[in-house]
Amino acid sequence: MTVERCIRILAGFVVMLSLALGVEGSPIFINPWFLALTAFAGFNLFQSGITGFCPPAYLFRWLGVPEGGACATGKRH
Repeated sequence: MTVERCIRILAGFVVMLSLALGVEGSPIFINPWFLALTAFAGFNLFQSGITGFCPPAYLFRWLGVPEGGACATGKRH
């Protein structure tokens, strides 16, 4: 597992969790304000794509997750 893959997993998890907690039809609905997490995740993905700055990447590197991925190694899936 690489930093890039962990970031994708984290972003997807935050979006799915916030939708589950913020949409009224969900069986685990709590409050519609949880949809703000979806907006935050989307904004973070947007700004990191433009600036290259991604706070979760620093966290994953600090935890010892290796760098790399399909783009860095030249491998194709």
